[in-house]
Amino acid sequence: MNSFVEFLKSPYQSLEFLKYPDTKGSHQAICAARSLEELHPPKAKSQLPAAESTEDCVEGPLIYPLQEMAAGVAQRKMEWAAKGTHLGGVPRKAVIAAVGAFAKVTALLLNSTSVHNADTLLRLVRFRRPGVPLITVSNHISTLDDPIMWGFKGFPVMDARLARWVLAAEDICFKNSLLSYFFRLGKCIPITRGGGIYQEHMNEALERLSGGEWLHTFPEGKVCQEDAPIRRLKWGTASLIDRSPVTPIVLPIMHRGLEEVMPEKFFRGKRPPFPLWNKRINVVVGEPIEFNLPEMRKTAISTSRDVASAPTIGWPSISPHGLDEAAQRCLYVAISGRIQAAMECLRSFSKVFLKPKS
Repeated sequence: MNSFVEFLKSPYQSLEFLKYPDTKGSHQAICAARSLEELHPPKAKSQLPAAESTEDCVEGPLIYPLQEMAAGVAQRKMEWAAKGTHLGGVPRKAVIAAVGAFAKVTALLLNSTSVHNADTLLRLVRFRRPGVPLITVSNHISTLDDPIMWGFKGFPVMDARLARWVLAAEDICFKNSLLSYFFRLGKCIPITRGGGIYQEHMNEALERLSGGEWLHTFPEGKVCQEDAPIRRLKWGTASLIDRSPVTPIVLPIMHRGLEEVMPEKFFRGKRPPFPLWNKRINVVVGEPIEFNLPEMRKTAISTSRDVASAPTIGWPSISPHGLDEAAQRCLYVAISGRIQAAMECLRSFSKVFLKPKS
């Protein structure tokens, strides 16, 4: 008990030790922390992919004040507003219709938008088998990628029932109660940068996938307006693919032009107050990426036994497929690599597809 009291007195601990999907309150989280303290001594070592750093694995810093956990970090922000039954669903329909109209005006009236292979996206959004989740992944070149990339002709961007769920940066979209309420009504899930792949809102995203819904992610993790190869992806999307009860359909998308509609450095290093016009937006939709997850898990387990030893980061051993932390990390490297390769192929294709017509 004395050691646990010292644990609680410590001003900083790795929040990754506390991120269990079933820890809904601070009491349960503290109990989980106590168990994990005993199971994972500070000096414990494990097998890790040699090429990956600890920071890459968890998408940011590991250290958080323990007091934040006790205050309820594990609780979900305004989850009640994200429910379709909130006030009969009227606020959600109103917000999605308004945002969808904004996307249509920006994409089709203020600018010109062309889409390659739009039928594949439309088919998967409208007609995929019930219970089968869809994950779309795309590059991230502006703060308005979503919703404007869905504003092309024929896409049901104003339909609240078909609208995507999307992972959104908490520090940008959820700065205050009003913004939080608005984005929650718009089917946005707040993600804390640096919070790791087992943060509570990732569990919420997993629940959406478990219900067969559509989730969009930006696996690069942040906006990049340079014309450069796809950066190494964060592992959040890979973890959702692995942990989903039904393997999702994963559809890559590449788009260009929105970096001109909403440039990061427009005037004095700031974004413009509204979208710019007379720009050309181009969207290239790929084909679904096939994942043989049972075989990939076997390979990950085998690979994890051969890689160099490195410190663990305290991931809870919750894999329903029996993968320890090292194997999970190897698996997420493999899944992310497949997605990155598909996105890079689309990027190369888009350069040909998007050449100005002579």
